[in-house]
Parts: sequence; C-alpha cells; structure tokens
Amino acid sequence: MPAIEVGRICVKVYGREAGRKCVIVDIIDENFVLVTGPKELTGVKRRRANIKHIEPLNKKIEIPKGADDSTVLNAIKEAGLESFMREKVKITRRVILETKALKPSTLV
Repeated sequence: MPAIEVGRICVKVYGREAGRKCVIVDIIDENFVLVTGPKELTGVKRRRANIKHIEPLNKKIEIPKGADDSTVLNAIKEAGLESFMREKVKITRRVILETKALKPSTLV
C-alpha cells in the first residue's frame, strides 16, 4: 500500500489546520502534495502541503488526479465517510515527535 497516493485520506499534523482531515488530490514532487478538505466539509483549504506535515490514514477514495473540490466531496459522500472527515483529531506532542525523523546529530 503506497502511503502517498491520489485519493489517500490524511490528517494534517502541523499548521493552523492541524488535526483536520484532508484528501491528497495531486502529487507535486517528492516533498509536496496538493491537498483539499474540501473547505466546506473539514475546513482545510486546497493548498500545497509538505508530506512531512501530513499523516496518511488507511482510508482511500477513488478520485482522478487533480480533481476539483465538488468531485472530492461527492466521492466522500459516496464512500460514506462524511462524518469521519468532519471529526477532528487531537494532535499531541507525542504524535508530532513520532512523525519527525531522528537526525544523526541527536543520537550522539
């Protein structure tokens, strides 16, 4: 199962939208993806996000690459994940530390 793929549902770990769920709409490069909530459902605006700032979940919806917000919203409703997407996740310091990679300099 690839973790970063179009249609994968994620939780934003950093930023003002931390704890909210979003959907990967497009893969920009090896560091960035395009995500959307959509805003009217989860409060996450369509924007570029660093892959280190999101935590992929085991749920996925079927959408085409670069889908607009209305298509994403319809796919979420068809999958029956509307109430799941509205739930916020409490982000704790432990979750943030688990997502960070240990640097070699901190191991000394």
